Amino acid sequence: MTLPPRSVALLTNPTAGKGRGARYGVAASAVLREAGVSVRALVGRDADEALDLARDAVADGVDALVVCGGDGLVNLALQVVAGTGLPLGVIPAGTGNDVARYVDLPRNDPAAAARRVVAGVTRTLDLARTQGRWFATVMAAGFDAVVNERANTMRWPRGQMRYNLATLAELPAFAPRPYVLDLDGREVRLDATLVAVGNGPSFGGGLRITEGAVLDDGLLDVVVIKPLTRRQLVRTYPKLFAGTHTTHPAYEHHRVRTVTVAAPGIVGYADGERFAPLPLTIECVPGALILLS
Repeated sequence: MTLPPRSVALLTNPTAGKGRGARYGVAASAVLREAGVSVRALVGRDADEALDLARDAVADGVDALVVCGGDGLVNLALQVVAGTGLPLGVIPAGTGNDVARYVDLPRNDPAAAARRVVAGVTRTLDLARTQGRWFATVMAAGFDAVVNERANTMRWPRGQMRYNLATLAELPAFAPRPYVLDLDGREVRLDATLVAVGNGPSFGGGLRITEGAVLDDGLLDVVVIKPLTRRQLVRTYPKLFAGTHTTHPAYEHHRVRTVTVAAPGIVGYADGERFAPLPLTIECVPGALILLS
């Protein structure tokens, strides 16, 4: 479908990507305005204000909401546009940019990404929802979530290195945990290193944990990595970037419409954002997002 927008709200996170957000927002705005698109520029002082600004702009009437930032800002925008039929545009400016990877948006060229918005070509995608919150990529609910939780307490360094250091800090205490999964009504009890629930195939900047996930099939991909030793975990990690971990004996994969994940001491993270402690019930909502792509 093609829906060229005449007016957009452009929500920018100026600190995304170590300052790329600010630069990319200016470049994208220039392209949009040159194309005759009316641009309402929005910058929030924090996530709560950004969410309020986006909601107000959409309520006032625009043809699309466009975000310039990373997957965290995309997640914020989903809470505004999911299920409404209002298109979402993305100018990738973050560290991971997995949503942009899904639809092959230019990740280092804000002008090219803005021209995709101007073209107005849309794609309808599924989203995942839990406790009234939406996400587009992957819900981390295992060792990766524990690493995220520690990284959130660290003020230094920024970017990927913070997660690398958090991983090293968590490894000494690493141990598989007992999980209870409800897979479309079928209960499974097992010990696991990691459980991930994917709407899309990757998170964390291209870690293809839920390799094979399809964005418009009406299903979630639930990946279980059964118990690994610390050494096995470290050796398996690089395979996630290529999606070749799927051949590991500890790998298990399910496709479901709804899943409940329960385990002690785990806080779920999705689109890089902190959601809530397990247990969480996650459902696929087909066609919930219209993405300008």
